[in-house]
Amino acid sequence: MAKGITRERIVAVALELLNDQGMDALTVRALASRLDVKAPALYWHVRNKQELLDEMSTFVMRRVTDALAAVPSGGSWRDDLAAYARVLRSEYLRHRDGARIFSGTRIVDPEVVRAKEPWLERLTATGFSLAAADDAIDLVTAFVVGFVIEEQERGQSTGADPARYSLAGRDVWLGEGAELVKAAGHLRDDGDRRFERQLGVVLDGLAARLS
Repeated sequence: MAKGITRERIVAVALELLNDQGMDALTVRALASRLDVKAPALYWHVRNKQELLDEMSTFVMRRVTDALAAVPSGGSWRDDLAAYARVLRSEYLRHRDGARIFSGTRIVDPEVVRAKEPWLERLTATGFSLAAADDAIDLVTAFVVGFVIEEQERGQSTGADPARYSLAGRDVWLGEGAELVKAAGHLRDDGDRRFERQLGVVLDGLAARLS
């Protein structure tokens, strides 16, 4: 085993590599090179890229659970889920392709998974069945993951090619007979306002289902 190489160090450097080069460049070989070790040395800690992503996702979710632990109890279920969504988005946005590393991963720290217990308790205490409470958390998570993936992809693509999402160019490309589509494009407001509005739609749907 290479001296000085721990899972914590591997994850920290993997996140640096992710921030510098993005998800597609994140490989065990590239990570080993940045750590200045041979790739086999990493296999003592992570057997493949999927296990590496599991560790990275767990690191991010550990920060999410730490932040949520400071959210006071006693609020409404809607406030709780909104707080969760905002914290999750904030943590994903801290890293390039932050939401992409989460998709399909498995949390490897049982304490992170156990941190879901009080949230399920709070939701079921307000009238959700256990299944509905679990669905509510999953739906909010899926919304945030999808929103941030799109948010980050658009931001990174625009940085590389400022004309990529040109509305004027899109209007010309669409031609005649798509006036509502064009108008909707000009109404788009990326960022916090769009996030809050769409999160509200998700929460409204959960409220309607609960009632």
